[in-house]
Amino acid sequence: MKSLKESCGVVGAVNKSGNAVNNIWLALIALQHRGQESSGVFTFDGDTFHQRKEIGLVSALENFSTLAGRIGIGHVRYSTVGRPADKDTSKNLVAIDNFAQPFFVDFQKKGMALCHNGNLVNIIDLSKTLLSNGIFLSSRCDGEVILKTLVHELMQTRDIETSVRNCMAKLEGAYSVTAVTGEGEVIAFRDPNGFRPLCFGENESLTMVGSESVALNVNGIDKIADVDPGEMMLITEDGKNSTEQIVPCERKAHCMFEYVYFSRPDSVLNGKDVYSVRINLGKNLAETYEIDADVIVPVPDTARPAAEGISRETGVYVAEGLIKNRYIGRTFIMPEQRTRDDSVNVKMNPVRSVLKDKKVVLVDDSIVRGTTSRKIVNLVKRAGAKEVNVWITCPPIISPCFYGIDIATHGELIAANQKIPEIAKTIGADKLCYQTLPGLVDAVGFEPGELCLACLTGSYPTPVAQKIADEMKEKRLKERVRYWEMNS
Repeated sequence: MKSLKESCGVVGAVNKSGNAVNNIWLALIALQHRGQESSGVFTFDGDTFHQRKEIGLVSALENFSTLAGRIGIGHVRYSTVGRPADKDTSKNLVAIDNFAQPFFVDFQKKGMALCHNGNLVNIIDLSKTLLSNGIFLSSRCDGEVILKTLVHELMQTRDIETSVRNCMAKLEGAYSVTAVTGEGEVIAFRDPNGFRPLCFGENESLTMVGSESVALNVNGIDKIADVDPGEMMLITEDGKNSTEQIVPCERKAHCMFEYVYFSRPDSVLNGKDVYSVRINLGKNLAETYEIDADVIVPVPDTARPAAEGISRETGVYVAEGLIKNRYIGRTFIMPEQRTRDDSVNVKMNPVRSVLKDKKVVLVDDSIVRGTTSRKIVNLVKRAGAKEVNVWITCPPIISPCFYGIDIATHGELIAANQKIPEIAKTIGADKLCYQTLPGLVDAVGFEPGELCLACLTGSYPTPVAQKIADEMKEKRLKERVRYWEMNS
């Protein structure tokens, strides 16, 4: 429940014994938490591409089971680049095709469909380059930009490894990519910083790549490894696969928010168990601050493991003081602020017997603008809580993200404009305790230089992102203007 948006989810599959579409559908259901604005599937049957794309949840895909072919890719999306889907888009097939991924071109490799998870920092320059080369763009989505940049390279080299290498040399930002070609291949590659996760695995009949391990687990694949940063994987229709380090990984920069919020707790990312990371986030908070509380209450759902970690360290019991309505979508990835505000009012209901006359430690994963946190604190106090102390598993967010989180400007971030006591007053908390930066790094378990902490520190792993952030900070933009719209 954040005034943020999530990353997309991607999957690729080769099924040696039958159609891949059911495997792709199951994987997308497992990745639905990563995007609820649109979904799409492309398969190839050895002769013809088949596709379904729709606005909304994976369950909105009609007649998906008729998509033939042993190989294919799929995608769930929220929009960081391109217009969010609106109610009219679902009535317009052209609008759906230009918004929902995967994107498709019918030249080179006998056709290619591609989707990605992440965000390109240099999308404006890349788009201009494509247009100058006479390559038309039908959308403002960076997935289409990656596809057409790759295809333009293929026109020159006729070699997929060389073309991916040349393409990656031109891209700055986060991208975990899956593609399917008319030559019977599934291709996957990941940016050299490894911002967004990408893993692969196989069993006797199935080889898959996906954004999170849960997408493979649901298909009966348990032995899973990562596609390394800068690595490309090619899977042929008979299930044979090969990997190649296309671009050297000079610095890992895994997104810390994948561990704090984005990913499912039962996923393993970059060798790290997300559930255990969140337990450790709670433990580190408990080691940093003294607790004076009758009950620990997590904000559902991502804060539950952290609340458990706090309880293990302090002995204060955890209770479900807030009950979530399962029929309301994640406000974090809803495209409009008005929709988010409306849904907060119906998404959670307090358990008064848990909260009344209690000193409550309310555990949540982050505070962005503060509006949602204020509503939740007020909800708990109206239920009769004597005192509400808010513990946050992530340090203060002070800077925009250009790698796949929809934090557009410094002006919209409460921690960039207020000190912690002021934030506590704004959200109505009796006390506010943030995770420390060392506590976060320790909980995730990487070396400090292997995480992207840009939204917490203002120091970015890539040069164009740093330049844009510095310019935006100087302008102190208050409105939600995304960086690619600044000069439009």
